[in-house]
Amino acid sequence: MTASKLAIIGSGVFLLLLTGIGIAHPSAVSRLGRSALRLGPPDSVPPGLVHEGDLVFQTSRSSQSAAVAMATHSRLTHMGIIEIVDGRPEVLEAVKQVKRTPLEAWIARGEGGHVWIRRLRDASQALSPSALGRMHSVGEDFIGRAYDVWFRWDDTRVYCSELVYKIYERGAEIRIGKLQRAGDMDLASPAVQSKLRERFGPGTPFAPDEPVISPQAMFDDPRLVTVLER
Repeated sequence: MTASKLAIIGSGVFLLLLTGIGIAHPSAVSRLGRSALRLGPPDSVPPGLVHEGDLVFQTSRSSQSAAVAMATHSRLTHMGIIEIVDGRPEVLEAVKQVKRTPLEAWIARGEGGHVWIRRLRDASQALSPSALGRMHSVGEDFIGRAYDVWFRWDDTRVYCSELVYKIYERGAEIRIGKLQRAGDMDLASPAVQSKLRERFGPGTPFAPDEPVISPQAMFDDPRLVTVLER
């Protein structure tokens, strides 16, 4: 394989991750539940536990989730943000298109019904009613937009972690997680390369310098604390 082809596949691996997740070490998973509140049954969340602006993470059951997990050594392959609608928690997420999903249905859709919910440590101060209102407006503007399979940083389409990042950045002037370059990814397993060939055919453009954000990068932000892990 030529150096140029390796570079293309390497960049593509990183782009693939952003259907769900970014670079992570296996130890990141072991840290997920240290301060967590463990509850059951699987799909129920006690009233009042989650707050507007909470970040929710899960392992997707999509066709590419296994390849993403192998490429990143992380379980986090999808995420969204909590909105309280008519008193009930819903997840604003980017899937086929940006939409709201009731939290319990969102949890049930993930692998094994597992979920991690994270919150800014100083959310009561940082997320004022006016900030939450702006965040809601930013999210509303994205409703109905198609999922971005090319992972570009423009707003024409949007992927899951990009959606949440931009809601926080534009609504509350808070940047959750560290942006990365699309090209900053090692080559991975044959299974991942197979998925890349399936998605990125001949002539498909992608830019190694494109800014990207992953769920794992957002999860790892030290300003967040875990309020639920199950």
